[in-house]
Amino acid sequence: MSKVKILTDSSVQLTPEEIEKYDIGVVPLTISIDEKTYTDGVDITREEFVREMDASKDLPKTSQPSIGTFMSVIDKIPADYTDILSLNMTPAISGTINAARQVADMTDRHMEVFNTEFTDRAQGFQVIKAAKLAQEGKSLDEIKEAIETVRKNTRLYMGVTSIENILRGGRLSKFAGTLSTLLNINLVLVVKNDSLDVVKRGRGRKTIEKYMDNVIAEIKSLENIKAIGISYVDKLDYVNELKEKLAEIVPNVPLLIRVTSPVIATHAGSGAFAIEFYTE
Repeated sequence: MSKVKILTDSSVQLTPEEIEKYDIGVVPLTISIDEKTYTDGVDITREEFVREMDASKDLPKTSQPSIGTFMSVIDKIPADYTDILSLNMTPAISGTINAARQVADMTDRHMEVFNTEFTDRAQGFQVIKAAKLAQEGKSLDEIKEAIETVRKNTRLYMGVTSIENILRGGRLSKFAGTLSTLLNINLVLVVKNDSLDVVKRGRGRKTIEKYMDNVIAEIKSLENIKAIGISYVDKLDYVNELKEKLAEIVPNVPLLIRVTSPVIATHAGSGAFAIEFYTE
């Protein structure tokens, strides 16, 4: 009988209770702020990171987990697990998945790596689904088939109110020439198929709010939404507006609102947020 251990990386949006309940292994990324280095979720919280980021002189740097960090997590997995499945963030944001693949080639354990094509709570939807099925005793192939369906039916929209971080981080390099000449530019980004794409841009916060009205309308029109997540960097004003709108149209759908991970906060910058959901 198969017994599958689910791993993920610390860009994921999960509560401590979910991690414990579903026995999920989390491999932490490394963060450097003004030459001070931290381990994500180990010696710095997400809230502490945002405060440090907002006060820092330079853009923080995030690094994918080292081979040694991955191995240290794998070494703690009991031997009765027949398989390890690592669900990692999109390579559009980080090379973490490449490190996971290197580890899969090096370890004596049977380990497979799955590209969630997302990050944050959108990644979390797949991780939780996989972990639940693993606890039910499902096989590796059954789990992968199920999370492929979740991945296909997931949406992630991000609002960015300050483009400085995302341009300096190189995640939108093909837009740098046009965006950097605009003042007070706001963006709406969509994460899809391992790509971070600009779907709306304009001056002022209204650019984002108008687009999010369309997202709310999309949510209202969909059937069988299983879960929604709203992640944010440091400002809750508009997040609370979204929360109220969602409470009106989908009051019975689970909604998680939390500060995002350091890797996303670093690239998205102050004031950014994301709304994520999936259907079955």
